[in-house]
Amino acid sequence: MARPSLGRRALLFGGLMLFIGLVLACPIGIAASGDGGPVLLFVIPVFLLFAALPLGLQLWLVSSGGPLLAVGPAGLWIKTRPTRGQAIWLPWEAIDRIYLRRWALEKMLCVKPRDPRAGTGLGAFTALDSGMQQAFFGTGFTATVRYADRSEEEIMRAVIGYAAGRCRVG
Repeated sequence: MARPSLGRRALLFGGLMLFIGLVLACPIGIAASGDGGPVLLFVIPVFLLFAALPLGLQLWLVSSGGPLLAVGPAGLWIKTRPTRGQAIWLPWEAIDRIYLRRWALEKMLCVKPRDPRAGTGLGAFTALDSGMQQAFFGTGFTATVRYADRSEEEIMRAVIGYAAGRCRVG
């Protein structure tokens, strides 16, 4: 079972906030060195606070809501949305292919079912998330391996072991 790693995501978002702060600090600091004064320097922490609120909400949404992936001898459970809670059960015989795909800093385990209708009827928000994932990763069923509480190697070893040749992995 792989769960989201709050620590790894927090490091990513913290690095993003540091980058945003530095990008803002340079031009604002130069402007403040003229006749802008300390008012301009007050803008940086206020902006970072307002930027940190949605990033903190996103961090909470992505890292809560249960496991990303659970594999076993009969099949796997995979989260159907990148944020909160919903998952789908797929027996190994219903899976066509499992593969890894990278997009920017994210590395995802992608599960492509044999039946393209798998996962329909899970709701409008799930359909929207699934459609975006389909565009980026080729399937609507994905689980992060970069920001999980287990290593990519450990996750792939478990998937390959439990799949036991019943679907393509790789």
